[in-house]
Amino acid sequence: MEIPKVLTEMLSGTQGLARQMGARLVIDLGLTSSAAEFIEVDNAHVSGVSVITGGHGLRRFLADICDGGTVTIPTTLNSAGCDKRRMEEMDIEFPDFLEQQFEIIQAYERLGIEATLSCTPYDRTEEVGAGIASWAESNAVAFANSWTSLITNRESGLSALATALTGFSPRWGLHLPENRQPNIVVDVTCELTELCDWSILGDWIGKQCRPDWLMPYGPMPFIRGLAGRSTFAQRKALTAAAANYGCPMLWAEGHSEVPTLSGDEQQLHFGIEDLASRYDELAPKGHVDLVVIGCPQASLEEIRRTAAAVRAHSEMGALIEDKRLWVFTSAENHALAEADGSIAILEEAGALVLQDTCPEVTPYNRSKYNHILTNSLKAEHYLTSGLNKMPTSVMAIEDCVEHCFNSDLISGVQPKLTPKAQPQHASKKQHQTGDAVLSGSGLASQADVCIRARAMVSDVPITYLGYVNRDSGVIEEVGHPLDGQKIEDTILIYPKGSGSTVAPFVLMGLIYTGKGPQAIVNRDVCPLTLPACSLLDLPYVHGFDEDPCIAINNGDLIELTRRGDNVSIEVIERVGIE
Repeated sequence: MEIPKVLTEMLSGTQGLARQMGARLVIDLGLTSSAAEFIEVDNAHVSGVSVITGGHGLRRFLADICDGGTVTIPTTLNSAGCDKRRMEEMDIEFPDFLEQQFEIIQAYERLGIEATLSCTPYDRTEEVGAGIASWAESNAVAFANSWTSLITNRESGLSALATALTGFSPRWGLHLPENRQPNIVVDVTCELTELCDWSILGDWIGKQCRPDWLMPYGPMPFIRGLAGRSTFAQRKALTAAAANYGCPMLWAEGHSEVPTLSGDEQQLHFGIEDLASRYDELAPKGHVDLVVIGCPQASLEEIRRTAAAVRAHSEMGALIEDKRLWVFTSAENHALAEADGSIAILEEAGALVLQDTCPEVTPYNRSKYNHILTNSLKAEHYLTSGLNKMPTSVMAIEDCVEHCFNSDLISGVQPKLTPKAQPQHASKKQHQTGDAVLSGSGLASQADVCIRARAMVSDVPITYLGYVNRDSGVIEEVGHPLDGQKIEDTILIYPKGSGSTVAPFVLMGLIYTGKGPQAIVNRDVCPLTLPACSLLDLPYVHGFDEDPCIAINNGDLIELTRRGDNVSIEVIERVGIE
């Protein structure tokens, strides 16, 4: 593959450290993915902004690369962890939070990135145009690929930043038409009337995926049976929730172009029983402390729906006590909703309307808030994860608003978070015996190495943001095959990353503090893992002649050797069956 001259110049360091590191990552990703060429990209969107998502890994990395180099293409920035105008009402207790948040945003601005602080870049007047983008933020990737003419891979915050700094991306993955094909067919046999119904469907699809389903670019469902015309907010709710499990795009019969099916797709059926069952599981059982709307940040339609529901109560003289309703939106939609009177309706009734932030990246004051009610399965997914570990319930917008006004509904015992094993965590691994030697490949930028260590192995993907404790490196996800185990000093083997595009910053933080693994082995090329390994020189290997997630047992003593372009893993000692 020919590397463009401008990328070679950046790699030499003549244009500064930021662009040098960007070029290193872009080239590593291109060679690793066997891309045929590098292509120029039209725009980028970078994730990894909030203090509680990017953490110290993000802050240290940005401090290291801010040397005067700037992005070469228009680039926007994801949502932050607070609304600086409403800090008193948010009552954040996280030490030095605002100071750290400004440090991160200002570092991005020094790189020439526009601090839009929105997780919905597709909602900037809704039309995003066509062309090639490099977007990090899982819900934005799924929305753009599914409902617009924009094409983007499911980038991590780091790979999107690398493309922003260089202007280039390898042409691979979802850039190629042959990879933009459904791998699941979902037949829906019930009517979806609420925005929350669409969110539940997207999340439900992700929960059905199994480790042995071949989906190198994530689940990509073709949905049949959705009646009527879908609104912007419905499409947003569907793709955002599906993105919880790595979905980079989907199709819906009657709502988007109908793809050609191969007949090899997995088959799923979603009916009224499935919808009702999820609502029953997600319904609040006990005292509700806070209601949040707007994950991803609320569209104008969602703001108006919420304001209409609030007005039905406030016109009768009722008020929301203690600002128990928080509505999150972008600065642009806040201005539009202010102009049409929706913000006034909400605030006069006692709601708190926040901009520049979203529910999942906010550090809540746990002396006040320990059970949240929302209309979003994206919010529920991350609020209940290791990111916040917050009991979270889900209802339609009107029911959420009812809880803000009706004191009988918010009373009761404070519920406890009781995570349970999810279907997608079901491992298919079987204990292996005998000798094993696997052959694979490494990153072009990395040197020869020989590492002997215990293998930490799963055939279930890992989400660093949520599954992995950012301080200890312990996996904390009930039902995951590696729950409770430390990644420190292991050779970590798993199919790929899933979930949040901020994952590499969490991994970076663990590497910086010595809590990370000695090397990482992926079955599939993983743009959520590779970037941290490339930039911090943690050995990364992939492309094996057999699946390392199956061939190696968790706990086996193995030796990983790289000599030139050749990588091998040899099992030195098999672990016994407990």
